[in-house]
Amino acid sequence: MGKCVLIIHGGAVNTDPATIPPEKEEKLKQGLKQALMAGYEILERGGVALDAVEAAVKSMEDNPLFNAGRGGMFNINGEVETESSIMDGATLRGGAVSGLKLIKNPVSLARLVMEKCKHSFLTAEGAQEFALSQGLPLQDPNYFKTDEQRDEWLEIIQEAEAEHANKHDTVGAVALDMHGNLAMATSTGGIEGKLRGRVGDSCIFGGGGYANNEVCAVSTTGDGEIIMLAGVAHEVYALRKYKKRSITQAAREAVEVYADKLQGDRGIIALDPEGNVAIESNTNVMRCAYQVDGEEPFVAVWKEELEQHFK
Repeated sequence: MGKCVLIIHGGAVNTDPATIPPEKEEKLKQGLKQALMAGYEILERGGVALDAVEAAVKSMEDNPLFNAGRGGMFNINGEVETESSIMDGATLRGGAVSGLKLIKNPVSLARLVMEKCKHSFLTAEGAQEFALSQGLPLQDPNYFKTDEQRDEWLEIIQEAEAEHANKHDTVGAVALDMHGNLAMATSTGGIEGKLRGRVGDSCIFGGGGYANNEVCAVSTTGDGEIIMLAGVAHEVYALRKYKKRSITQAAREAVEVYADKLQGDRGIIALDPEGNVAIESNTNVMRCAYQVDGEEPFVAVWKEELEQHFK
């Protein structure tokens, strides 16, 4: 039996430090620790990577501090539309969903699509009909809305600047289990003030995430449009597979790929088959946590903390 590793992220963004005062930072760290524990306990018991990434992401989807599931960003109409993907590195099978308004845990629906559906990607009403056919409970739309998100949405409407909104946090996880299998999951409520029906990178294989037992597992966060167009998750995979980069170097290069043409926030968590950890971003905030077999968990909100840790 090999070692087990879990890495999670709760979003990367460039922001004024004043927007995350110490009390909010502590709550974010508690939420990250809770999600890490939910997934890592599964790995520690000999469970599989897929179960671990789903559990970790579900924990963050249930936590209104993160932009996924409950607490997801409002679109221009004041609705919460969520999306998610999950991928099994052992089989290269994956499931993705988008345009969801009633599903409590999008990552769980993505997994059902992967395991129970003849398709890999379902959207909107079709995805929700499939959820009902699989016995997945639906939630009232008000479940997903918080006072904080509502206030931010009202500011956008009043300022008529929805297209300039820059709130785009995403949650994700990558895992290596004791059996040598890799998996990834990514989930989000999208960007604040988005147009109805907008699809981001979190449900796009090769953009928001990718997993292959032979190479790596990756989950991304940041500006979805540029992450999709740059194929950031697949870029990490390609740099590892074809240029033989270390996982750290591959993630570092992928954060900057086409940065001259596609400018915006990017964050990456990645893991190779040997359990080497990579966490990179071009932002001052990278909410993340990880645990390696036999070591203490590490949790950070600021990129500065990461840089100190990996010195």
